[in-house]
Amino acid sequence: MSRNAVEWKQTPSFPESHYVDTRIYTEEDIFLDEQRKIFNKCWIIACHESEIPNAYDYRTFSHPGGPPLIVIRGEDMQVRTFYNICPHRGNTLLYEPVGNAKRITCIFHAWSFNATGDCIDISRGKEGYQDRFGCKDAGLREVKTELGFGGFVWVNVDDDSCTLKEYIGEAMGMLDEHLNEPLEVFHYHKAIVNTNYKLWHDTNSEFYHDYMHYFNRITGMIQPGYFDRKYTGYPNGHASVGSMAIKYDAYEGSKARGVGWPGLAPGGWVLIDIFPGMTYNLRTSVLRMDTAIPLGPNKLLIEFRGLGLKRDTPEERAERIRDHNMIWGPFGRNLHEDLLGVHGQGLAMRERTDSKWVIHGREENMTIHDEGGMRHFYAEWSRRMGRKAYDPYGEQAAVAK
Repeated sequence: MSRNAVEWKQTPSFPESHYVDTRIYTEEDIFLDEQRKIFNKCWIIACHESEIPNAYDYRTFSHPGGPPLIVIRGEDMQVRTFYNICPHRGNTLLYEPVGNAKRITCIFHAWSFNATGDCIDISRGKEGYQDRFGCKDAGLREVKTELGFGGFVWVNVDDDSCTLKEYIGEAMGMLDEHLNEPLEVFHYHKAIVNTNYKLWHDTNSEFYHDYMHYFNRITGMIQPGYFDRKYTGYPNGHASVGSMAIKYDAYEGSKARGVGWPGLAPGGWVLIDIFPGMTYNLRTSVLRMDTAIPLGPNKLLIEFRGLGLKRDTPEERAERIRDHNMIWGPFGRNLHEDLLGVHGQGLAMRERTDSKWVIHGREENMTIHDEGGMRHFYAEWSRRMGRKAYDPYGEQAAVAK
């Protein structure tokens, strides 16, 4: 039976933790609040160490909290991160997304900096500033940086934040034994989607949407153990999903994987979501890492990385690339279906004409189609934001009084 306008606005008959107000996906003021209270306080993956292997290699990174960053390896081979902003007149320093820069020179007034963030030259500095200001006063603004959990470069723009280890806690336990060897990025691409970052993370947090994936239905859903996988929630909003064996040869045109992964059973699959928008997805022979970087409440940049073992032979690497691209690469199946799903959600929510709700109400004893992972995420979101995901503007609370 269809619903009229009054019925459409009524809250679902679920506990308040089991649904959210769609305005948390669309409103500019909520997004700005997220930047301040979530993204500028959490550890975020900027890149992988293998992407900057040599001294002076760098990558630029658009931090989801707003500041543009430079991740660069120094002559001492230590990885550091700085604001990509000249301290003189606020100009962008590096424009290329990747490169090698022993000397970073601002195009505006030719002030120069080295890979450790020190100012090494101010054009006509003595003439203009005399002894009032010099290179010692003009270093780049450094950002907390740590390498960890598979060799990823994590950054945190909050100088008072906890350590990366404290932030992750026990959430990476299921992958610890599988990330002991050096890894290497062999595939990178990005997608810009007209949707909200939380909708993408939702897709990585629940597997009820496997009905959207023919590949997953054949290789996973009808295989033993699929519905027994359990969600586990951890402090700071992280969650993991129990492992199972994927039967790849059940898919026509596929075959059992010939290259495995250290410590992982044949066909093994482990997924871990890191708050607020990163996902480790290890599947038999390939680690895929998603990083969600919101560009606004209704626009999202997603970075996708495929990783293998640094020690791979050419034959092993070719097999991993084939495995990756069959599912997740530019010509695979799953990724496009996921992107289409969140694009449709984003489109519908932007065009809404009155209040409505998104339901996270499935309960299956915290197994694979239970939406407990999403409820766990929104509990952490509400805690950090000081807003209820189901009532972000306090309207229901006001009526209750």
